[in-house]
Amino acid sequence: MAVLNEEQEMLRDMARDWTTNESPVSAFRKMRDSKPDERYLADTWSAMAAMGWAGIVIPETYGGSDFGWMSAGLVVEELGKTLAASPLTMTTLAASAIVLGGSDEQKAKWLPALASGEKVATLAIDEGPHHAPHKIAASVSDGKLTGTKAFVHEAHGADLFVVAASDGLYLVEKGDGVSLSGRALTDQRSHANITFDGAAADKLANGGDDLLDQILDRARILTACEMLGMAQQVFDVTLDYLKQRVQFNQVLATFQALQHRMADLFADLAQMRSAVEAGLEALDSGHGIGRAAAIAKATANDVLHTVSREGIQLHGGIGMTDEYDIGFYLKRARVLEASWGSSSQMRDRFATLSGF
Repeated sequence: MAVLNEEQEMLRDMARDWTTNESPVSAFRKMRDSKPDERYLADTWSAMAAMGWAGIVIPETYGGSDFGWMSAGLVVEELGKTLAASPLTMTTLAASAIVLGGSDEQKAKWLPALASGEKVATLAIDEGPHHAPHKIAASVSDGKLTGTKAFVHEAHGADLFVVAASDGLYLVEKGDGVSLSGRALTDQRSHANITFDGAAADKLANGGDDLLDQILDRARILTACEMLGMAQQVFDVTLDYLKQRVQFNQVLATFQALQHRMADLFADLAQMRSAVEAGLEALDSGHGIGRAAAIAKATANDVLHTVSREGIQLHGGIGMTDEYDIGFYLKRARVLEASWGSSSQMRDRFATLSGF
């Protein structure tokens, strides 16, 4: 496990207490059933912003705390444990794009509003059903963006889109020339296809030719943090269930075959945590980010897939019912596994970066 400083431990504990008490899985159920336009509860997002979570990777000059990626990852992991629906991850990633590639004017305009939670932002990268960030057809002419983006996370509540075009990343505000078509995915969160038809676009020109890759690496690592929280929660809930469920006049946890399966999952979780925390450490140090991101996302994909599947099976038939929370984790897992790169794509990227 990563060695945390005192402030990071306090932040993690605060996030854990808050999510447990103020945003448990029942809050996700409430959002799912009420279906607010943004696909998250406004009060929940306001509370997160008030605690400063939206500004963790934003410099103090622009209203953030500049607390680093490890700190951001700790918060996102805790949110993953209770499936807390919020635009925190996507807003953090969009803010990092502006920090890395924005002009002074762009930073001054957007970063304070993002840090305070006043504005919500997201990434609009892929144009088809599969992650293919270097197959971009969207283009900009005379400051106007034309193109389509598929399966954009947290699109409904976003005020700002960081959009990948054929010649770089652009900032596009919601408004004229931007139309959304909602996509209903199994996790019941906000996803949409977006059509840009002559929308005003402001280019992020200071990030270099690899700015898109830098942002995607951050997306992979931060998404892996959410997946880590989910996997840990599924493991804990399943273990508690096995300790309580009686069958054939015996507690399920006493069956050696089930003990072996849980031991395997425990080892997988340890490997996953190591990979994810290594990714966060790489972001904070600035070294080996690309390969660390590929390892973190590939490991997260594989382990969460296994843990979520085993969690359902070890719960038996009730695991498939809506009454039990365990099924929500599998549904969210499948969406995140497909986001920002599958395991095979990440292994290919690692090989390429390693010179193979």
